[in-house]
Amino acid sequence: MRLLSRFVLIFFWLFAVLQPSAAQNSPVSGTAQSADKIAAFTAGMDKQPGFLTFYWDAKKGKIWVEISQFDTEFLYYPTLAQGVGSNDIGLDRGRLGQEHVVSFQRTGNKILMVEPNYNYRAISNDPLEKRAVAESFAQSVHAGFEIVAEEGDGPTNRRALVDFTPFLMQDAVGAAQAITQTKQGNYKLDPARCAMYLPRSKGFPQNTEFEVTITLSGDSPGGYLREVVPTATAVTMRQHHSFVQLPPLDGSYKPRAFDPRIGYGGIEYFDYATPVSQPIMKRYISRHRLQKKDPAASMSEAVKPIVYYMDPGAPEPIRQALMDGIGWWNQAYEAAGFRDAFQVKLLPADADPMDIRYNLVQWVHRSTRGWSYGASIIDPRTGEILKGKVTLGSLRVRQDYLIAQGLIGKFDTDTSHVDEMMQMSLSRLRQLAAHEVGHTLGLPHNYLASTQGKGGSSTGEFGRASVMDYPTMVAKLRGATGPGQTIDLSDAYAKNIGEYDKWSIRYGYTQFADGANEKQELDKLVQDMHRAGLSFLTDQDARPESSAHPQTHLWDNGQNAADELRRVMQVRRVALANFSEKKIPAGTPLTTLEEVLVPLFLFHRYQVEAAVKSVGGQVYTNALRGDGQVVTASVSAAEQNKALDALLESINPVVLSLPDAALKLIPPRAFRYDPNPREVFKRRTGMVFDALAPAETAANLTLRLLLNPERCARLVRQKAIDPTLPGLTDVLDKLRETIVKSPFLIQEGYSSEIARQTEKLLLDHLIRLATNREADGRVREQTHETLLKININYAGKLAPTAYAYRMWVIAQYLNQPDRISGNITSAQPAPDGAPIDPGQEWLLDTECDWKK
Repeated sequence: MRLLSRFVLIFFWLFAVLQPSAAQNSPVSGTAQSADKIAAFTAGMDKQPGFLTFYWDAKKGKIWVEISQFDTEFLYYPTLAQGVGSNDIGLDRGRLGQEHVVSFQRTGNKILMVEPNYNYRAISNDPLEKRAVAESFAQSVHAGFEIVAEEGDGPTNRRALVDFTPFLMQDAVGAAQAITQTKQGNYKLDPARCAMYLPRSKGFPQNTEFEVTITLSGDSPGGYLREVVPTATAVTMRQHHSFVQLPPLDGSYKPRAFDPRIGYGGIEYFDYATPVSQPIMKRYISRHRLQKKDPAASMSEAVKPIVYYMDPGAPEPIRQALMDGIGWWNQAYEAAGFRDAFQVKLLPADADPMDIRYNLVQWVHRSTRGWSYGASIIDPRTGEILKGKVTLGSLRVRQDYLIAQGLIGKFDTDTSHVDEMMQMSLSRLRQLAAHEVGHTLGLPHNYLASTQGKGGSSTGEFGRASVMDYPTMVAKLRGATGPGQTIDLSDAYAKNIGEYDKWSIRYGYTQFADGANEKQELDKLVQDMHRAGLSFLTDQDARPESSAHPQTHLWDNGQNAADELRRVMQVRRVALANFSEKKIPAGTPLTTLEEVLVPLFLFHRYQVEAAVKSVGGQVYTNALRGDGQVVTASVSAAEQNKALDALLESINPVVLSLPDAALKLIPPRAFRYDPNPREVFKRRTGMVFDALAPAETAANLTLRLLLNPERCARLVRQKAIDPTLPGLTDVLDKLRETIVKSPFLIQEGYSSEIARQTEKLLLDHLIRLATNREADGRVREQTHETLLKININYAGKLAPTAYAYRMWVIAQYLNQPDRISGNITSAQPAPDGAPIDPGQEWLLDTECDWKK
């Protein structure tokens, strides 16, 4: 028995020794002993050659990638291929993720996808100096792969096969995080409901693309999600992974230095090889690679023109309007010395928009109107733009048409206005397309442009120096003042590229002669631009409600904001006087008149925001030492007082009163015509239209902007520095005398009720300001003094019974200032204005509406 046992043991030992390793034969092994050939391992799989050759294993639902280039940098970035459809959440079709420079690095049987830290560099020929920087800062490893098969017998032709599937099955664009940040619920990736999407997983010569269907599961979905997802607890979308060949760093592309006086996005990094006497931070612009065929010629064709391709999914006549607007940029490249170097074409039927070689303008749909975006895929090492990507929201044109409908609509037997409204809307789309493509060319917004240059205005009275501004339509009055006066939209928007745009493209793309000092040539170019009366300020100067420059605004017109506010108020007056049921086509429910009324009643909202910046305002530039520009200067007292007067005129109770037609024609909502709550006035009257709500919204907007704590602090300081300028007390006294002592307060009627409502709003804003612990101490003190003055007005000159609430509120403020804010009724917020524009909300990219 013992002999038999020993025989059996010896037999099994010999069997084990003589048998090949199970790991060597296993087609799914990931051990270092793997000896499988790639061809044998992938037999029967679908092969997709390209930049990264890959294989589709249909039986296992896996992607196997063949890696042949080790320690060679390429670009990786994710994209949202199929969006959620809600502008508020921001997960739109075509949304680009962050670019990453990565390389495959092999150690034994493992391959890592490593991202070096290009934020910190040493531009030096000394390898030890470079290594010191590289070893001082962390890198990022995006993925690790085990080799399952390989071929080749040398370092230059070695090829390894890895399972890429786990890396692809991730929430690469951070969709779950976006849902959480917008308070739409808590969601996480559900691997059981994720799979490869083969129709859009392809290989190209310069890039390889993978697409996956992913599902986020969660609970407590918010309203935005419920609106656009069929079953809101399961949010399914498609995410895309792009791997792109990077240009060689051979000097054929030369980065161009950034200058803050002319707008460009781009790259920046610390260069630790910089001499101590020079700035360590290096900044370069982003731009396409463009070279002349004849470098010596003042005008030459390009070696390779920049071509943008239009999504054929956009319908006509919209498609042609978009292509026309995109084509405006060729005018700017001609100014830089290039002939026919910028082109726009319809995407060919056999072309694939995923191919990195195609700059794409994409037409996307959402459930609500929203932002359009212009972004670029750039080489983070140099700033070179590799691909421009524009996302245009399809509902934008409908909002423009709606605004035109309120201004000039007259749906009766005459249909000529319909064409006029459509032509205005198409004009806006041309500007929109040019604007978004401008972002992909490297350009940010320039909000000074509406005060500078002609830029296509037929009369020259409105500045249109750049398509990179946010324009509002120029609506002009036609005919003598009276009942027959109408509105003219024929010059609503620019009709070509702006003068500033030409200078900016010249800065980015002019090819200087061999031996020229590029820094000096670029400085001269900027100086020439200033001499032409053009300059640049952008989002940080315009978007904050407390911003101070009197000419840097969104959605404004005219060189003087106060003068333009008065003009816009006249246009608004005529439009409201002409408001009738003919603003909508016959057979349309009258309840939808409210959607037409909202942008019409608030037609002045952005010009109010523009005018208020003169109060406590300051003129300034992005000056460099020695360039001769004005550094800072206060807005004159006359201009500040003019702006304040125009603002107070805009909240006159008569101005804020709705015409009888509007009050009589808007019934409660019709069955199945529920409004989008962001597109109509909020109401305190239940289902019945609230006659006071529009006035409350408009007055509150003006008072909130005027009494911004930072603006009030500037008023305090400017008076201290220059007693000739208005101070906060001066502004508060004017508000008190205009609103609290209004003759409407002792009358009865619609306008008088609006006056009392405005008075209450003023009181509420003053109490909030006086109790704001973040506000400047002198601001709170002077606001407190104003409240005491108002209290004397109530107690002495006016009937106390008519102001019981006001007196009670002030008494509460005086007795318990820390608790009074909780007793103040919040004013009704305005219906959404933005996004009715191009561009990425500047803080979303995001979004800025474009990417660095």
